[in-house]
Amino acid sequence: MIDSTQTLSDLRLLTRTGVSRTGVSRTSVSRASAFKSTLAIAVTAASLGMAAGANAATWKMALGDAAGGTQYELGKTFASLVEEKSGGDIKVDLFPNGQLGSEQDTVNNASMGLVDLSVVAINNLTPFSPTVGVLTLPYVIHGPDDAKALTQGKIGDELRENTLRDSGIRILGWAYSGCRRLTNSKQAVASPADLEGMVIRVPKNEIMISSYQSWGVNPNPLAWSETFTALQQGVVDGQDNPYITIDAMKFYEVQNHVTDSCYVFSMEPLIMGEGTFQSLSEENQQLVLAAGEEATSHSYDYLLATEDSIKKSLVEEHGMTITQPANDEQEWIAKASSIWPDFYASIGGRDKLVEVLETLGRDPSTAP
Repeated sequence: MIDSTQTLSDLRLLTRTGVSRTGVSRTSVSRASAFKSTLAIAVTAASLGMAAGANAATWKMALGDAAGGTQYELGKTFASLVEEKSGGDIKVDLFPNGQLGSEQDTVNNASMGLVDLSVVAINNLTPFSPTVGVLTLPYVIHGPDDAKALTQGKIGDELRENTLRDSGIRILGWAYSGCRRLTNSKQAVASPADLEGMVIRVPKNEIMISSYQSWGVNPNPLAWSETFTALQQGVVDGQDNPYITIDAMKFYEVQNHVTDSCYVFSMEPLIMGEGTFQSLSEENQQLVLAAGEEATSHSYDYLLATEDSIKKSLVEEHGMTITQPANDEQEWIAKASSIWPDFYASIGGRDKLVEVLETLGRDPSTAP
């Protein structure tokens, strides 16, 4: 019999390595390699009954963001579709604001079958499956059309297979949240030089940390659950997130300025542990796959329909000031793109980035 307590301990141990400021490839790859050696145990454990309600009438879905954001919209849509397609036999309860743990914790727990479903920022899945980091390389994705082309085409299929292989996690769908916009409480920021002296919160993700370092900033990689309080108390001066998240998290209460930048396009995969998925009947497997696909399409349409009005609301109702990056963001792009080669090993090589750029109809020679 599988010792579920020991198995959970083993998997949690894998994430205690933390994130090295200088070794993303080493940390991420070693973590992914460790997951490969424990994946069989995790899948078996879930199949033997560790799944938290895999065949029960009610499943739990973890969300890192608050209600009102794109994570919640994706989850709500998926839940409605699952209930409809199952004739009411399956219900999905949503737990926003990290109630079921941090996003990286829920990746762990989903792989173990201890959480049925979770929606996590792509940067929080990257440590477990490093090749998805190609989606967070700065200035690779320029907008929702690029995001859709990559996640719903050949590249997306390959990344789903890699994630399943590396971490025992099945991606069922995607939330599209929009470009990550820099906010701060100090002053208008148009160029990297304007960031001098500021402390900016970033996720615990080496690619995003390195992006800010390329702009001359020493970023503070804080947990998502600590971000609002850190902004409120002045521990950090700014952060970056899409307009929809800025609004949902009420960052306008503690931030005055927004830079209309787009160094990373924020996406959140909807995930289920493979052990949990395999414990479902074939009919229910097809049901959740179909619901994930439909919820993904809805998320894309939802972003296009709401982002402009939310941006307008942040200015007119909440008093935020929006600044355009100087010179069409060219200085930001040049500095941040210089870090691409540092991550070739973790994303699958330079050829993988070239394939991504070609998929997006861009000049592959821009990859150094």
